Amino acid sequence: MKAISLKKDSQTEEDRIKQSQLKASGEIPVHIAIIMDGNGRWAKDKGNLRIYGHKVGVDSVRDITEACAQLGVKYLTLYAFSTENWNRPSTEVSALMQILIQSLRKEARRLNKNDIKLTAIGQIDRFPKICQRELDEAMDMTKDNKRMQLCLALSYSGRWDITQAVQKIASKVKKGEVLPEDISDDLIGSLLSTGGEPDPDLIIRTSGEYRISNFLLWQLAYSELYITQTCWPDFRRNELYNAITSFQKRERRYGKISEQVRNNGSHLGL
Repeated sequence: MKAISLKKDSQTEEDRIKQSQLKASGEIPVHIAIIMDGNGRWAKDKGNLRIYGHKVGVDSVRDITEACAQLGVKYLTLYAFSTENWNRPSTEVSALMQILIQSLRKEARRLNKNDIKLTAIGQIDRFPKICQRELDEAMDMTKDNKRMQLCLALSYSGRWDITQAVQKIASKVKKGEVLPEDISDDLIGSLLSTGGEPDPDLIIRTSGEYRISNFLLWQLAYSELYITQTCWPDFRRNELYNAITSFQKRERRYGKISEQVRNNGSHLGL
């Protein structure tokens, strides 16, 4: 669980130049998803308690959210708390709940000032009522904002997401609203918790782990992966720029061959 903070855009001239160069060098991902990993290990390596890493990770969320909004990213999805995280020590889970409450309480107005819409996906009903209330209030305050959508995956599981979509389809089939032969990728996608949103273009995982960890399993089918050894508390905007630069150098073929992609781009005048 990581807290959210976003001050009214404050940016150095050097950073403006970096962002301008990044925008000029290629496509900026429309949707970035991040598995924010390594808080506990980072803290332990420094001789501190795990929760210290979660608190310091707040600064990374603030910086990355601000940088994405400045770059023109439209969707930022952060894997804040997985269903498996409930199995952590109760003291750590309780501390994470407090971070969520304090963050939502403190930062909702700042998100609103910066025209950021806050949303959440996952089994939110598993959270304490006070967390649900703070989250609902923050989402309601920012619901009409257009600049960027910041989505928190809370008590989220990719398998749960697919399962609940299948259950909705089964109900529709039972009611005669959908025939089995009408079930398609588009229908399944529309019934996921991210229905109506574009799939992530780029997924970033910090701390050097090479796995998806049950995150957006359906939606990440053609996302570009970027793995960094940097733990989340040390992941700041320059690391984000490195990830986007790597993304810009790749050829996204979606199962086609390079010649097809290039010919299609040429046909479109690209």
